[in-house]
Amino acid sequence: MSKTDIIIGALVGAAAGVLVGVLFAPDKGEETRKKIGRKGKEIGDDLKDRFSDIIDSITEKFEEIKEEAAELAQKDKTKEEA
Repeated sequence: MSKTDIIIGALVGAAAGVLVGVLFAPDKGEETRKKIGRKGKEIGDDLKDRFSDIIDSITEKFEEIKEEAAELAQKDKTKEEA
């Protein structure tokens, strides 16, 4: 199980818990809908931030691998010339 799966599972579980809590709260329907909307936006923003961090991490790793591959190719080319 990857870290991403765990994060998504935790966020979905948290969202479900919040939704159930809000639905069983003794508020008017309008207020409940507002709470659900606010929590949904918060969760959506959190997911966007986490996915952005994951994408940044993947991009950094890709760049590192690309640089290492270029260095290895250059070393190989130098050995062939010698």
